[in-house]
Amino acid sequence: MPAVSLELAKAHMQIDPDIANTEVNELISLYIDAAETWCGNYIGKPITEINPVPADVKLAILRLVSFYYECRGIASFGLSMQLAPQNVATILDSYREKWFHDDEE
Repeated sequence: MPAVSLELAKAHMQIDPDIANTEVNELISLYIDAAETWCGNYIGKPITEINPVPADVKLAILRLVSFYYECRGIASFGLSMQLAPQNVATILDSYREKWFHDDEE
């Protein structure tokens, strides 16, 4: 079960539920899965292992979902974009299991 529901993501992005069709729902669901995977990889463990998921981690996921949704067509214009907005990484930093320099002992 995702840490962030489809309904919460649509509310966060202010998407009118009356106009959100199946394709939009599938797209946002894909972005939720991708955001949770990215966040889990960043902190070093799956989001599903954090029980209950803290509110700030949910906020990081929502911000990343919004970023994916808003920038979904940017590559077609030949523009580059960050892997994730800076504020997402900042929120997740306190949950990181291992930092890169930890291997150097």
